[in-house]
Amino acid sequence: MLHRFSSNNKFHFVSLGCSRNLVDSEVMIGHLLKAGYEITQEPKLADFLVVNTCGFLESSRNEGIEVIQELFDLKKESGKVIVTGCMVQKHALELKERFPEIHYMLGSGDVEKILEAVQSKESGEAVTSAKSYLEWGEVPRTLSTPKHYAYLKIAEGCKKRCAFCVIPTIKGPLKSKTQEQVLKEFHSLLSQGVFEIILIAQDLGDFGKDRKEKGALAQLLKEMLKVDRDFWIRLLYLYPDEIDDELIAIMKSDARICPYLDMPIQHINNDMLKAMHRTTSKEQILHTIARLREEIPGVVIRTSLMVGFPGETQAQFEELIDFVKTGQLDNVGIFKFSLEKEAYAARLPNQISEEVKEKRFAKLAAVQQKVVEKKAKQTVGRKLKAVVEGFHPDSNLLLRARYSGQCPEIDGQIIINDARQVTGFGKIYDVEITGAAGYDLIGRVIGGNRLAFV
Repeated sequence: MLHRFSSNNKFHFVSLGCSRNLVDSEVMIGHLLKAGYEITQEPKLADFLVVNTCGFLESSRNEGIEVIQELFDLKKESGKVIVTGCMVQKHALELKERFPEIHYMLGSGDVEKILEAVQSKESGEAVTSAKSYLEWGEVPRTLSTPKHYAYLKIAEGCKKRCAFCVIPTIKGPLKSKTQEQVLKEFHSLLSQGVFEIILIAQDLGDFGKDRKEKGALAQLLKEMLKVDRDFWIRLLYLYPDEIDDELIAIMKSDARICPYLDMPIQHINNDMLKAMHRTTSKEQILHTIARLREEIPGVVIRTSLMVGFPGETQAQFEELIDFVKTGQLDNVGIFKFSLEKEAYAARLPNQISEEVKEKRFAKLAAVQQKVVEKKAKQTVGRKLKAVVEGFHPDSNLLLRARYSGQCPEIDGQIIINDARQVTGFGKIYDVEITGAAGYDLIGRVIGGNRLAFV
C-alpha cells in the first residue's frame, strides 16, 4: 500500500563508502520512492536528509562527520537528518554525542527499516545485531548509477582475518546469497536495460563458502553465461588465492566477462604479507599474475597496495617499489596504513610515523604514475569497443567513454575528441586510441554503435 503525502515527503540521499554501501542506499531509495516519497537533489528542499555512512577507516568516518554537519547546516528548520550504515553500527554513541539532533539512526543491517525512520514522529534508532544487509526476493531498488551499468552484491561480511582490517567486526561473518537469488537479480537488471553488471563482495572468491559450496563463483558465472544476449560482467575484488585455473578458463572462454580483475594484494614482501595475515606469498602472487597474462591476452589487473604497515622496513618498501616498476599491474590504489583500534595490527610494535607513511605513499604513487603513462602510450593505435557515457565534465565539446578494461568510478576513462558518429549515450562504439592524458586515454569514434544498452 502506498503512503502518499501532500507535503513533507521530499528526501535527499547521500551515499558514502564502497559500492556495497551504494547497493544498500539504492534499496533504501527504492523503499522510499515506492511509498510515495519524492527524491530531491537539493538538501535545502528536503524534509528528510539521509546519509549512508562508511566506518571502515578514520578518514571515512571523518568524511561522514563532515557530511552530517553539512546536512545540518543546509537543512531547512523542519528538516530531519537520518544517519544509516557502518558508522552507526560501530559508533552510534559518538554520533549521538556529536549530533544530538539526529532524528533517527539505522544500523548497517537494518536497511529495510528506512520507512520506520522517516515516518517516526519521535527520534529513535534501529541498530540490531544484523551487521550487514543482503536483499532477498522482491525488494524495491532504484538504481543510482547510469542506466547501462549496475552493481550486483552477491555476498556480505568476510571470512578472512587480515591484521589491518575491521570489516569482519563491522559487517560480520561471510553471508552469501544463493545462486538462485543472484540469478534472479541478474535477470532483473538485464530486463531493466543494464548492460554492464559488476559483481561485488568483500571477496568474490569466497562466495558460497559459508554454505561449504566448492567452486560456487565459477558455477554462478557459467549460469550467467547461458543467457543468450550481449552484456558485460565485471569482477571486483578477487583475492589471488581464489583465482584458479577453472576461473581463468571461464574468463577466457567468453568475452562477455571483462578481461579485468581487481585483485587486492596489499604488499609483495613475504614478511609483510605474513604480518598482515595474508594467505598468499610473493611467489604465488607472481605466479597468478603470470598465468592471467599468459591465458587472457590484454587482461587488465588492478590492485590495492598498503604502505606504512607496522614494522615495514625501508628495504621492504623498496621491494614493493621494484615490483610496481616492473609494470605487471595496470592500476593501483595506494593506501596508508590506518591504525584502527579493533584491528590486530593496532597492537603491533614498530608503528610507522605519519611522516614516513606520507613519503612512502608519495614515492609509490609517483612510480605508478610513470607505469600508467608508459602503458597508456602502448595503447595508442589500438581499436577498442567502448561505451560512450556522456559529455566530459570539462567541456561539452568532448565526450567520455570506457572500454572493458576501465571500471566505472575508480579507473581512468577515454576522452572522445571526435564524436561525429555518436548518435546517443549508453551505446558501444568502435574507438581508436590516439593519445593519453594522465590516467585517461584520448580517442576518436571510428564506427557506429554496435549495441544499444538502454
